[in-house]
Amino acid sequence: ACAEFALMRMLVNDPQGKCVYVAPKQETASNTFSDWISRFGSILRPGQVVQLSGEITPDLKMIAEAKIIICTAKQWDAISRRWRQRKAVQAVTLFIVDDLHFLGGDVGPTMEVILSRMRFISTQKQQKNDGGLLRMVSLSASLANAREVGEWIGVSSKGLFNFSPKVRPIPLEIYFHSFDQSNFASRLMAMGKPVYNAVTRYSEGKPSIVFVPSRRQAQLTAIDLMTYHQSIDGKTFLGKESNTEEISTVAENLREPALQQVTTFGIGFLHDGMIENDWDKILELYKKGIITVLVCPMDICWNIKCYSHLVVIMGTETFDGRERRYVDYPIADILHMMGMASRQAIDNSGKCVIMCHTPKKEHLKKLLYDPLPVESHLDHYLHDHFNSEIVTKTISSMQDAVDYITWTLLYRRLSKNPNYYNLQGTSNVHLSEHISEMVETVLGDLEASKCCQLTDDGDVSPLNLGMIAAYYYVQYETIELIAASLTAKTKVRGVLEILSHASEFGTLPIRQGEEKALHILARNLPQKLPESAQFQDPRTKALVLLHCHFSRKALSTDLRTDQKRVLCESINLIPAIVDVISSNGWLKPALAAMELSQMVVQGLWNKDNVLLQIPHFTTEIVERCEAYDGEEKIESVFDILTLDDDVRNDLLRLPDEKMADVAVFCNNYPNVEVTFQVIDSDDITTNDPVQISVKLEREIDDEEDEDQDDSDLGKVAAPLFPKDKREGWWIVIGDAKTNSLMSLKRVTLEKSQKITLEFMAPEEPGDYNLTLFCMSDSYLGCDQEYSVPISVAVGDSDDDASSGDESE
Repeated sequence: ACAEFALMRMLVNDPQGKCVYVAPKQETASNTFSDWISRFGSILRPGQVVQLSGEITPDLKMIAEAKIIICTAKQWDAISRRWRQRKAVQAVTLFIVDDLHFLGGDVGPTMEVILSRMRFISTQKQQKNDGGLLRMVSLSASLANAREVGEWIGVSSKGLFNFSPKVRPIPLEIYFHSFDQSNFASRLMAMGKPVYNAVTRYSEGKPSIVFVPSRRQAQLTAIDLMTYHQSIDGKTFLGKESNTEEISTVAENLREPALQQVTTFGIGFLHDGMIENDWDKILELYKKGIITVLVCPMDICWNIKCYSHLVVIMGTETFDGRERRYVDYPIADILHMMGMASRQAIDNSGKCVIMCHTPKKEHLKKLLYDPLPVESHLDHYLHDHFNSEIVTKTISSMQDAVDYITWTLLYRRLSKNPNYYNLQGTSNVHLSEHISEMVETVLGDLEASKCCQLTDDGDVSPLNLGMIAAYYYVQYETIELIAASLTAKTKVRGVLEILSHASEFGTLPIRQGEEKALHILARNLPQKLPESAQFQDPRTKALVLLHCHFSRKALSTDLRTDQKRVLCESINLIPAIVDVISSNGWLKPALAAMELSQMVVQGLWNKDNVLLQIPHFTTEIVERCEAYDGEEKIESVFDILTLDDDVRNDLLRLPDEKMADVAVFCNNYPNVEVTFQVIDSDDITTNDPVQISVKLEREIDDEEDEDQDDSDLGKVAAPLFPKDKREGWWIVIGDAKTNSLMSLKRVTLEKSQKITLEFMAPEEPGDYNLTLFCMSDSYLGCDQEYSVPISVAVGDSDDDASSGDESE
């Protein structure tokens, strides 16, 4: 509500203003977007309330037109890094940060950096009297050091409001139940009956949500609740006004047998691997009051936006496969779950029952009843943020780096809690020595990874690898690994292994028993894994999931969720790999990486038949197409389009709804005409720049052109890729004989695009047969290559130039 009041104030007082709302989690951003598009969408023009996607080029187009921008901390960090060149970032007049207490969590360092950056931008604008002031609104749970956080953001004492954790929209009664069993599984079994007792005792027939440690436990708990209620009371948890026949009809259409069974008894369960239709139906039944008990794994507490009279937290630990132990829930997650017991204007009070291990009870009470202390973790994550600021020239010396730290919360907390940050003392001397040492260590690491260059005078300048890492939002360790692992002979398999070892995959969860499942999957893959593969390593898991994606293997619910994350991350990492390869001037590895991008989007191996990327096409259909004995063989997607309807129907043998999907894919499949011209081709001499003008033009039928919106052009049809994507094209000029890449550009194509490739002519005079490649990043089988013959004459000043080079 506070964020919406601030937003309405901006719309009234500053109609030209621009608001950015930042949430720490994607789920919060998505929920806020769906709320605000319905509330503010009616009073603003289409395209003025937007949610960022994480892809830089389309996001920049969106924020230029938008008034309300909703994004995560990482998305805004990627956009605002180059704020000096991006007018839309400078035009922001209201900056809202939600869930500020996440400063102490995983996403905390990124939140700290963007808040410090926005403060710096505001100060710069004030000094130059450039445009309106930037207003910052931050929302948080109750904080122990709220005054300090407020001062860091630039909030005056009259603008700071910090309430006790007990202050809520409606009062919340909290009950603790502790259990002595030391074994995790035994403890959960012991909680089964108390959970049922809590629901029957405290809910009074009103809605209840039960949070459990895992997806499997959600199903077991839902069945236990049904069994207890039936055996003890002989009743169900269905709402008072529910219709039994209607419930039975809905239950029959659900996919999971266990869900069908418990739904008829007024209980539902959710998990993040459910099909969307089932998820929506269960939530709809719960919101209507038809089912009154909802059981959810704790990791989806941010995905669901519904409230209850009672919340039961069944256990406060979950298994972490990377650490091979049970870890406590993040305190922010527990607070969020508790906050769901809040039906405003319906209940006089909410109720929350927390079931935990006895030794944890007092610690949990202190965390929940007292304000949260927030400390900075930026000192462990400085490398990537320093690198981005070096690239944008905000940091150009060691002194600039020290000044950069003074804008952060870390700087304010160092002297207040010296033991936490390993400070030797609290004097100014100790503080400056600690910061200087930290800066030297970070810059030294960046220099060792060849991301920046340090001079003896303390000046810092960016290097090519650092620029690539900052542009694609890639960790410096990943870019160092890519550069060290690639060679001129790397093939698709090698690029795939390098990709899977990226640091970004280091946080993939390894659940209990998953090592065995991954081992079984790996045994049945068409390509063997490296001998060094360790199945408890998240990077090996990423590699197995990518292999399964290309082989189209069926996966369990949890693995499918992880696979989606791996694919989304991969599509951002591959362009960075291509750029590193092009910096080395290697042609074949670059083409291999581009093919890998196509494989990730379409879910196929590069050696598979390109027809398999068409929805619903099976190996049987492809075999029928290959055996087709018509005038022309069927070898590409375009050949499917040119077939007569009766022939196509006989070959495919698909129902109408599946044929419609085939038609959508085939019509979206890009038909691009490439024309090129070597500029001044008769006047090319050794070591002189050569320019080639290339024009890409999308061929569109006149009928399609009338019906199709320009914004739909370039949207990729990829049923197996987890999010929307727009086409990208790499235009490459190289010499296949010598494996040398001369020039490369990446473009997005709507109707037509004209670019110029520039490279240095070979040192030796003579005739050369270069190749122009037009490579898609999303589709297999639509790449094009053209022969580009050039004749290089002897340059007039070759001898002078070479002697000049030697003297240098």
